[in-house]
Amino acid sequence: MTEISFYSHASDKLGITRQLVAKAWLQKLNILIYAPDETVAATIDRLLWTQPAMSFIPHCRDSSHLAASTPVIIGKNPDVLPSADVLINLGDEPPPVFSRFERLIEIVTEDEQDVLKGRQRYRFYKDRGYGLVNHDLRNRGQ
Repeated sequence: MTEISFYSHASDKLGITRQLVAKAWLQKLNILIYAPDETVAATIDRLLWTQPAMSFIPHCRDSSHLAASTPVIIGKNPDVLPSADVLINLGDEPPPVFSRFERLIEIVTEDEQDVLKGRQRYRFYKDRGYGLVNHDLRNRGQ
């Protein structure tokens, strides 16, 4: 069964995403950053190219011809990954086929609308019997 982790009280959703992607990539996992919104997809793509300045995480968009051989994919098509290790949801709804992944990560900021959407996703997973783990980022220096 998919392990689902919520990171709550994030001050910077995309910054936390970048940190979690870097950690998973160092573990040699395949990662899909599920970003159904094109603006969010473009922003995280740019962030992975530039932050931090002296590192690089190999990634591409799901529409790239290199997607099948790249460990980090940004987009909404989970079928481009050769194996389904980590899915990071940057959408408002539970991503389709999330149960194919070994791990699903949800990041929730302190924004009122984001908290509401996060609670709805939390209930969605809980109602389906998934075990949920919450990581409160308030006192961790994100």
